[in-house]
Amino acid sequence: MTTGSLAIPLGIFVGAGTGGLLRYWLGGFVQSLHGSAFPLGTMAVNISGCLAMGYLAAQWSGPGAIRADVKAMILIGVLGGYTTFSAFGQDTLTLVQAGQWLRAAGYAIGSVALSLAAVWLGASLAGKQATI
Repeated sequence: MTTGSLAIPLGIFVGAGTGGLLRYWLGGFVQSLHGSAFPLGTMAVNISGCLAMGYLAAQWSGPGAIRADVKAMILIGVLGGYTTFSAFGQDTLTLVQAGQWLRAAGYAIGSVALSLAAVWLGASLAGKQATI
């Protein structure tokens, strides 16, 4: 590998750590405001991450829009480390195991529907179609 070929993997690595810290702080903050009965912190992170993904992927689409290493660092690294669909799965399972089927269904359906809507909204705000 040459030095230039390391820029993208290193950017993704640094971005993922940054995204993970943002997820920890924002998710914890939102959850602290609303208690632990519903995993709103995880949901807020997923929806805001999808909004950012839709907007930035659309805004940065096309040739010469942004350097490939910066795009990878933000879209794959930061947003990949930031969004939490593995935590989403665990939160849903915890609700199911606690017998809270209605909350689990509302959480799963709401998370998926609102995250997809957020990606669409982000791309719409950018005035383009989202492509990664």
